[in-house]
Amino acid sequence: MPNRLREAASPYLRSHADNPVDWWPWGPEPFEEAARRDVPVMVSIGYSTCHWCHVMARESFSDPEIAEYLNTNAVSIKVDREENVEVDASYLAAAGAFTPNLGWPLTVFVTPQGRAFFAGTYFPPQPVQGHPSFRQVLDAVFAAWRDRREEVERNGRAIVEALSQPREASTDLVTDFATVQSQLAQVEDHEFGGFGTAPKFPVAPVLRFLVDQGDALAERTLDAMASSALRDPVDGGFFRYSTQRDWSEPHYERMLYDNAQLLACYALLGRTEIADGIASFLIGTLQQPSGGFASAQDSESVVDGRRVEGFYYTLDAASRSRLEAPPLDGKILTGWNGLAIGALSLAGSLVGRSEWVDSARRAAEILLEHHVRADQLVHSSIDNTIARAPATLDDYGLLASGLIELARATGEVRYAVAARSLIDALRTDGEALQVPGGGDPVLAAQGVVVAPDPSDGALPSGPSAVASACLDLYELTGDRVYRDAAAMAVTPAVPIAASSPISAGAALAVMARLARPLHHVIVVTDSADAAAAARRDPATTSALSAAAALEFTSAGFELFAGRTTTPGATTTYDCEDFVCQLPVVTPDVA
Repeated sequence: MPNRLREAASPYLRSHADNPVDWWPWGPEPFEEAARRDVPVMVSIGYSTCHWCHVMARESFSDPEIAEYLNTNAVSIKVDREENVEVDASYLAAAGAFTPNLGWPLTVFVTPQGRAFFAGTYFPPQPVQGHPSFRQVLDAVFAAWRDRREEVERNGRAIVEALSQPREASTDLVTDFATVQSQLAQVEDHEFGGFGTAPKFPVAPVLRFLVDQGDALAERTLDAMASSALRDPVDGGFFRYSTQRDWSEPHYERMLYDNAQLLACYALLGRTEIADGIASFLIGTLQQPSGGFASAQDSESVVDGRRVEGFYYTLDAASRSRLEAPPLDGKILTGWNGLAIGALSLAGSLVGRSEWVDSARRAAEILLEHHVRADQLVHSSIDNTIARAPATLDDYGLLASGLIELARATGEVRYAVAARSLIDALRTDGEALQVPGGGDPVLAAQGVVVAPDPSDGALPSGPSAVASACLDLYELTGDRVYRDAAAMAVTPAVPIAASSPISAGAALAVMARLARPLHHVIVVTDSADAAAAARRDPATTSALSAAAALEFTSAGFELFAGRTTTPGATTTYDCEDFVCQLPVVTPDVA
């Protein structure tokens, strides 16, 4: 049996390389093989730090009998959801027709033409509390394929047709944010903090929206999380979610995207100690020697030859030092790294930690060198190996916003120029922002592409990410093309923002920025101390030297046109919608 996963870029795929299941990586070839053999395709989707993915791998995919049954009756594809984002999104949408309990591992059975006809998540090796075993699921799927083919094909076509229907649309963006905040307050857990019951997630995009709105709900939630078991007491990083309402019993994987977003929130609230712990985790644990950030740290560690979830994190620092730390998923994901670059740049400026900004710069340099290409952005890499999966909207948007935040923190115009190039590559004449070259070619060939989901979950959606970057560029350039693009990008999220704001945090943040006057404070100074002090004010858009202001202006960032100062003085410009009050000149202290 050929081993097709051994040389995969994804650590998740490589971890399945020795399974007896005859796995294929994502691509057109397994579907061609299924058509040749006239068998269904099982698409198994997970990620490297997913606990239940590990469990199902040990229980079922390592079982020789299950593997032989699968190999005889189906073609099996293993997908890393963090690498093939569009594939995961499409099958997750299809799986919603079969189960409301979506998550990972995601197990989807499809025709050789890519149409889903059954799906579920984790299946145990034996029936448990009404849940069928994986073998029972396979029996039912293969029987349906053999005996009820016409029904299977009809159901698959119906799901594709349903997913291709246009989403509910609205042309009026949300402007009543008091009502939105009231809706969010109604789902607050007043006893333990956070939203809803269990399982309980940080929902960082909503928290950032509330922080920006100055809502005390954000402070209560973030303070409750910081004092709970969701936060690692040793090094300060946050775990992905809790299985219990009181934040106890976390699922112990630690994700780059959660911690980056939470770093920005805590820094903006002035919770310096908590921000320091998160930054230490990002830089000390996730940042690779190359400068890029690993996507996550696993929940499981090896104890007495067995993989045990969470044990390492129950130990104090001294006890941990005697064990091997849980492994990292070393994938450098472009969008998630953009979040980290932006968060470290912002937090480093606010807290006065130049080493955080330096770490952001290191990550930016490696991405600009290896991930930003003339033809198309790279989605992910590991050990200098570029993954085949195409970049997504959130890769473009999150990296662009991160680079703009880095430009603000450093005063270096080249990062803003790179960000503008990324967004300009998405622009089309009068149409929605689109990834150059299109999305996943296999999905496109099968006609099962799902429109980008406008909802925001654990991190901003692609449309929200590019909308935020467009607004960042509008603030720097004054070019309304970027403002209009931002409004167009978040328009599909309006129904979600109005009915279920917890699923639209990043889109709401963009709409709130669009609804209020544009306020800038520009500090022009040649004093490093004055610039550092200015950047610690969240209201300050930029603090830079007169020479840097001239460079930004020459590069087309009109916000800085005419912004000068005199030797030995700091000049502050307070502007609203690009109209400035008389500048205030303050002598620098010698």
